[in-house]
Amino acid sequence: MSLTFYLIAAPVVLLFSGLTAMAGIGAAFLFVPFFFYLGVPLAEAAPAGLLLNAVSLSLATVNYWRGHLIDWRVALPVGAIAVVLAPFGARLTPHVDKTTLLTLFAVFLAFAGAMMLFYRSQAKAHDASPKKVWLVGAGVGGTAGFIGGLLGVGGGNIIVPALNWLGLDAKRAAATSAVAVVFSSLSGFLAHATFGKMDTTFLGIMALTAAGGSLAGSQFMKEKLSSSQLKKIIGVVLWLVAAKMFFDVSK
Repeated sequence: MSLTFYLIAAPVVLLFSGLTAMAGIGAAFLFVPFFFYLGVPLAEAAPAGLLLNAVSLSLATVNYWRGHLIDWRVALPVGAIAVVLAPFGARLTPHVDKTTLLTLFAVFLAFAGAMMLFYRSQAKAHDASPKKVWLVGAGVGGTAGFIGGLLGVGGGNIIVPALNWLGLDAKRAAATSAVAVVFSSLSGFLAHATFGKMDTTFLGIMALTAAGGSLAGSQFMKEKLSSSQLKKIIGVVLWLVAAKMFFDVSK
């Protein structure tokens, strides 16, 4: 990669790693098409996006853990099942009709964004039975892991609104999602990595940049944002992602 490439890519990775770390969703859905637009082959762009998710959100997770924002009862089943199913999604990537899949995913994200903006959850996750938590967590984790691996996006776009529906407030949902997305992204990255060689210099520089953005963004979320403010940010981000996907499939 040229110096010009890094001068263009680094600020974008820094900014969006910070913004999406606040929401607990990862920025692979932006980085994959962005890297591809800059000339990175798709076979390298997809795993790069997943690796940046894993790196940035692992640091955000440490920050959220220190702030006592992570609900481990929910994070463990979501993360465990996501790890198992993410490689299956990654393996199917070359064989699935992406237009249909992206359209359905965009519709879901538009709905999820509306839920984050307008829905007020009444239930509380800590009131649910352990069995319900594990069943719901496994369902959310499995869906997010499989689709995240398939699309190279990590799955946080699914996990955060689902956890809010389960009863977690926006800050705890984002922090808990970050845990699961670390493992599902890493699992998907390792599956994609078996397909061929990757530029380790490119991955290393982008990972360090993503780490810096994540630390700043997660710290800002923990100390400066209220749950209601974060819900609005997440809802708008999900709508922007949905709009981008509708634009992609309409071309």
